[in-house]
Order: sequence, then C-alpha cells, then structure tokens
Amino acid sequence: MARETWATRAGFIFAAVGSAVGLGNIWRFPFITGQYGGSSFLITYLAFVALIGFPAILVEFVIGRRTDRNPVGALRELGSGVWSSAGWLFVVTGFIILSYYSVVAGWFLRYTLIGITEGFTVADPAAADALYESVSTGLDTLLFHAMFMLLVVGIIAAGVRRGIELSVKVMVPAILVLLVGLAAYGFTLDGASAAYAYYLSPDFATIAANWTEILPAAAGQAFFTLSLGMGVMITYASYLGEDRNLAADAGIIAALDTLVAVLVGFVVFPVLFSIGIEPGAGGPRTIFVSLTAAFAGIPGGRILGVVFFGMVGIAALSSAISILEVLVSYLIDEVGVARVPASAALGAAVFLLGVPVTIDSIFLGLYDGLADGILLVLGSLLLALFVGWVIPDVGREELRKGIADGAGLDAVWIWAVRVPILIVVVVVLYLGVVDYVGFLTDDFAGWLAAR
Repeated sequence: MARETWATRAGFIFAAVGSAVGLGNIWRFPFITGQYGGSSFLITYLAFVALIGFPAILVEFVIGRRTDRNPVGALRELGSGVWSSAGWLFVVTGFIILSYYSVVAGWFLRYTLIGITEGFTVADPAAADALYESVSTGLDTLLFHAMFMLLVVGIIAAGVRRGIELSVKVMVPAILVLLVGLAAYGFTLDGASAAYAYYLSPDFATIAANWTEILPAAAGQAFFTLSLGMGVMITYASYLGEDRNLAADAGIIAALDTLVAVLVGFVVFPVLFSIGIEPGAGGPRTIFVSLTAAFAGIPGGRILGVVFFGMVGIAALSSAISILEVLVSYLIDEVGVARVPASAALGAAVFLLGVPVTIDSIFLGLYDGLADGILLVLGSLLLALFVGWVIPDVGREELRKGIADGAGLDAVWIWAVRVPILIVVVVVLYLGVVDYVGFLTDDFAGWLAAR
C-alpha cells in the first residue's frame, strides 16, 4: 500500500509539537518543577532541552526520513546484528506509556466535566485529595480511560492527513492561545510576584547540592516532553519529503514545546501561591489536588478550572495520537495490516494494559518509573550510539539535505551526539535505574506486602 505523507510543512510541525506538548508539559512539569526547587529545576531543564534535546530530535529525524519506515523497520534497514532488532524497544516503550497516559488523560476529562456540572467547591486540600482519590481509581476511571482511547483510535484510523494533521492544526493553536490567556490571568493574582521569584530566580547552590536528583529528573522531563526515546519523531519524520530543513524544524519544535512548558509555570504557580499551597507537595496528584482547592478560592475559579483542565485534555490527545501512530505504523509497514483494524486492535491492547492503573495508583508509579526513568533514556542512548558511531556518515548526509547554508553544522551535530549526549544520557540512565530499583524495593514492595 502507498505510504502516507504530510500535506504541508505546518502539518508536520504542528503534529510534532502536538506530540511534545501534552501531559509531560502540563501535568508532569509543574509537580516535577515543584519537587526539585522551582527555578533550580527550570534552568537545568532548559539547558537539557537546548544542549541535549535539540540534537537528539535530529537523531530521530534523520533515521525516519532516511528510511520512510517505523522505528522497527528503520533500524532493521540501517543496522545489522543486534541493531536490526533495537527498534522493538520503542514499540514497547510507547505501548507502556500510552497505557497509563490514557488513564491520566481520563482524569482531566473527568475534572473538566466536574467543573462544568458542579464547579470547584472543595477549598480544603483534604477534601480535594478525597476528590482526587475518587477520580483516579474505580469504574468511572475505567470508562473515561476507554473513552479517551476511543478518541485516539478514531483520529489515528482516519489517517495521517485527514486524522493526525487535520486535528493538530486545530488543537495546537488552541492550546497556545488558552495558555497565554491563563498566564495573563495568573499575572493578576495576589501570589504572582512570589510565584515568579520562586520560578525564575535560580539557586545554583541548590543545583550543586542536589544534582543527583535534579539531573535525572530534568533529563527525563526533557525526553518525555520532546517525545524522545519512544520512536515518535522517527515515525513522524518518515512521512517527510527530502527538501525539508530538519534543523530548522527541530528548532521550531523544541522552542514551541519549551514555550508551552514555561507558560504552564506562569499559570500554575501564581494560582498555588495565591492561596498558600506549597508547589511540588503531593507528587503526581499536585495538579488535581492543589489546583482544585485553588480554583475554589479565587475569583472566576470555576471558569478558569474548566478551561485549564479542558486544555490539558486537548494537549493529552495531541500527544497520545503520536504514540499510537508509532505502534500502528509498525503493523502497517511490517505486517501489511490496514490502518483501521491496526488502530482498533492496538487501541484495545493499550486499553487493557492500562486497566491496573485504574485500580490502584501504585501502578502509575510502576509504569511511569520504568518508561520515563529507564526506557525513554535507554532508547535515546541506543539512537545516539547508532547514529553517532555506527552510521555517522548516513546521519550527516541526511541532515545536510534541505539545508542551503549548513556548512559544518553536520560535523558539530555528530560530535554533540557522540560525546556530550552519550555521557549525559549514560549518567541519567544509571541514576534512573537506581531510583526505580528504590521504588520497587520500597514503595512497590510495601504495597505488595500489604496485600
């Protein structure tokens, strides 16, 4: 069957930005930033995006455009021996991430519905925490998980142009407009000045004292929000033409993704500081518990809450379709399955894997720690090794296509991939493994013992 392509450059950029702009930016970024010192984390994260994220996007772009294949087929075409099978890692990673991603996205849909039908009336953090517990597990959670996956499957089944490209051209601009409006509202709140000081005044002593925690958290956030290490950018680049300037596109994508993450901080932290809630307290539930209580205590909180949670739901959808597309493109390219049945079958399988997360939130930590802390970083490490040391000439040649004035850019890029990226990713992978082992032997072991 004929392979689909993007209709326009804007469609590709919006799709890639939509993949990057999702729960990683809006759900995960605020509580991770709060946990690791606010501005201290922010400056580390921004450094990772610029020095590591941008070159890493190009690694995936050159592989995808060179082969016109999904991650499994791309590495099998370009590599040999163990490299020919390495693409499976990205399929597995995407499968795990989407399974819990869909559940969390369902939470945002439920909170949006709560805001519309009942409003946000639980100003007490304890009551807000009880609301979160009722939303995060149970039969209703399962139903919203199923509803979200149906939306994702429907878009993917429609195809690259009529499904993905058409939807992201609406969703991504809407997310940016809503975020700018919410950030402007945050500026008017009483806690805005304290929030900006917390968010924008880096404490380098804090970074130096806590680098073993901040470094892997910032790296993992950069990989997660840029959709690196799961084969999304390989897949999306496989639908590109050879006349595209990959470096320019990667720069736009990284910049817009980072802009969204930074804007989220200008929305969330003023709201939290306005009623005296400590950023980062509560981990993954921060957005839900803290903001629900905050929306109940500020002027226009109901409307603000509905817009915010609804916007996150849109962002989650734009990211989720990119992950499912990686899985679907494998069945289309390698097995010859038609798009509609491939989308339905894989959507059902992802739904089933996510069911445990709707039963107990310990499985969110189990899945997220493995995927975000280990598999995403491992995938980026393998790609950096592959392009930097196994096929460097192929990578440099592919990068030069579509670049009129790129003399020397390919050489600088390949050495960035070969040395600093590899060093940083190895360190981050080691720390991620240590952290996950700690989770397994402490939190998860305790959960099992209590059963």
